Amino acid sequence: MGLFIIGMLVWGMAIGWIGQMLLGKARKAKDRNWGQAIIAGVAGSLVGGTIGSVLLREGFQLRMGGIIASIAGAVIVLLVWDAIASRKK
Repeated sequence: MGLFIIGMLVWGMAIGWIGQMLLGKARKAKDRNWGQAIIAGVAGSLVGGTIGSVLLREGFQLRMGGIIASIAGAVIVLLVWDAIASRKK
């Protein structure tokens, strides 16, 4: 169970980081927000990966469609996060 949680955090960080890179938010080391990357990656993977797996009928296995959908989900989560943060300012 502990290894699964660590794996999910590492996966989430990687997917979130890719999402940040696609949005141009993590080009410099000082611009990276690892907490945001983990949250966006895990949430994006759950939402995007699940939707992608269902739509592409690949099942819940690690496949390219699920990875792409996870990244797309992370990008969506980051965009929503930024929209909410900009409203608060």
